[in-house]
Amino acid sequence: MQDASKQDATKQPAPDPVQARKRGRWKLFAVLLVCAAPMILSYLTYYVIKPSGRTNYGALIDPRTRPIPAMASTTLDGRPETLQAYAGKWIMLKVGGGECLEACQKQLFAMRQWRLMQGKNMDRVERVWLVTDDQPLDTMTIRQYDGMHLLRAPGDVVAKWLPAEGGTQPSDHIYLIDPLGNLMMRFPADPDPRKVYKDIAKLLKASAIG
Repeated sequence: MQDASKQDATKQPAPDPVQARKRGRWKLFAVLLVCAAPMILSYLTYYVIKPSGRTNYGALIDPRTRPIPAMASTTLDGRPETLQAYAGKWIMLKVGGGECLEACQKQLFAMRQWRLMQGKNMDRVERVWLVTDDQPLDTMTIRQYDGMHLLRAPGDVVAKWLPAEGGTQPSDHIYLIDPLGNLMMRFPADPDPRKVYKDIAKLLKASAIG
């Protein structure tokens, strides 16, 4: 009788499978939250908290309203390729026709310099030119700005996606896309190069993504 009483006293109730599954889900949720915390904090910094005294030269765009749209873009040799192929990095975006005159050349030069000026962070930034017509590109221009991605894209889709300042068009601006594939900033036409560099540097410094 004494041995039976001891066995009863040490016997544990069978675990409830429903409760066990709930505990497992909460543990998984906690792990995912820890992994996502840097990205969440980065977005809170730029879109919610907005510390006093912080100024942006470029115009901030709500990323929830301007994700990269679906569009039939291709490389210059006709292979299908989209902006989503560069997700995970910050994208400096220029758009416009293939005839690259003085204003276009200034944009391409500035994009290259802004990226180089980021120093150790330069590899977090990609440069993309969405060519919105069938005009052939000058071979010397392509060589001069080697490393920039060149995609042909439908002009009507691009124009609907990219907001421009009053009296300008998207080809007058350089845009910035975040690593999640959302349009987030537009720089003025004929911008102050130093101020654009500072905006990009601040983003790279504060952001835990890209």
